[in-house]
Amino acid sequence: MLLSFPSFARVGAAAAGVFLLSHLAGAQTIVKTDPVIKSLTEQVSAQELERLVRGLVSFETRHSLSTVKDKKKGIGAARNWAEAEFKKAAATSNGRMTVTQDKYTIKADGRRIKEDVEMANVMATLKGTDPADDRVFIVSGHIDSRNSDVMDATGKAPGANDDASGTAAVLELARVMAKQSFPATIIFVCVQGEEQGLYGAKHLAERAKAENWNLVAMLNNDMIGNSFSDETNLKDNTRVRIFSEGVPALETPEMTALRKSTGGENDSRSRQLARYMKEMTSRYVPQLEVVLNYRTDRFLRGGDHTPFSQAGFTAIRVCEMNENYRYQHQNVRTENGIAYGDFPEHVDFEYVRKNTAMNLATLANLALAPYSPEEVGVVTSNLTNQTELRWKAPAKGERPVGYYILMRETSAPMWEKKIYVEGTTTTLPYSKDNYFFAVQAVDAEGHESLPVMPKPLR
Repeated sequence: MLLSFPSFARVGAAAAGVFLLSHLAGAQTIVKTDPVIKSLTEQVSAQELERLVRGLVSFETRHSLSTVKDKKKGIGAARNWAEAEFKKAAATSNGRMTVTQDKYTIKADGRRIKEDVEMANVMATLKGTDPADDRVFIVSGHIDSRNSDVMDATGKAPGANDDASGTAAVLELARVMAKQSFPATIIFVCVQGEEQGLYGAKHLAERAKAENWNLVAMLNNDMIGNSFSDETNLKDNTRVRIFSEGVPALETPEMTALRKSTGGENDSRSRQLARYMKEMTSRYVPQLEVVLNYRTDRFLRGGDHTPFSQAGFTAIRVCEMNENYRYQHQNVRTENGIAYGDFPEHVDFEYVRKNTAMNLATLANLALAPYSPEEVGVVTSNLTNQTELRWKAPAKGERPVGYYILMRETSAPMWEKKIYVEGTTTTLPYSKDNYFFAVQAVDAEGHESLPVMPKPLR
């Protein structure tokens, strides 16, 4: 019987968070949790997140076309404040974290940009400690806010949940992670221009492409703080959605042919990242379940992960499970006895804490893990009821101590079996025609790379 990840039993305190997984031919396979990462997730503070959200709300509006000259309100003051918060974190990093406002000009578009405007993404870059490790990981939230009228640049637009919650998560991640060393580089970014057309994300994705970044994963956090929905009256701070593309937005003819021949519609790199986050959450964040949403985003909506997907990068969106439209894109008012407006009083900060810890567990594991295995293939030249997999060790970075073979039935949404091997080839007593497989590299501490799906080898 194949076991799903959430059903794994704890094997005792002496094992320092080790989980027992399914086994093959009587050989147990174990997956470790890192006590250092666990400690980092526990340092994420609901009180600090509330302070950050209230700080962002204090600027009255963070509309991308609002004032940049006023020191107490508008997008300019908010950007400077976020930069100062990042610099507090950078002061604890031994010089490894640098902070900047990456400025760019958006031309008038006749739609949501009425005249040329200078915007800026506020960025903190935690440089990796291994000079040979060129991997980059991005985590973002958008700093701008809006009212019902997307062109209202002066009206009060507190934006506590949309998206001060995601921005606060990014600032808190920088605070907690700045003291820790990672071989790979992590970029924490407060993106501007989301509400006007995803402009900040487009700028950053284009920059990553032009500068040839080895961008492994992009995590977009947009509205991660509401746990009470209008209309349905659901109250739930134990589940969170992760949106991921199935068919890649940027798919070459070769990728299309491979997807069609292998049935890989549910196995894009972004979907592998979403599954990875679900597994890390089950290990490191109690009372939080990741719900995989097999869409790029909600109907008629978009987010800052989209430009990265369109540029061919691996990107997902983290979003609350239940939305409340009384507090989203609403002018501040009371109507028929109902209060509208996106204020901190409507944010569940314990929920934001858990969602922030989920991001941390994912980023830390990925940034500490070996590179993914290369040239992963499944031998298809023989008629057999077994599966032969072959791959090469990653050419860069720390050499893995071993590899996990992931396995699931073709109808299953999550990986169901995890088999540990130490070589770069294995033959399994399961038919390649009845299961999906993937391979991920693992180090001695149990940090795992993103999985790689095999290509047919003839």
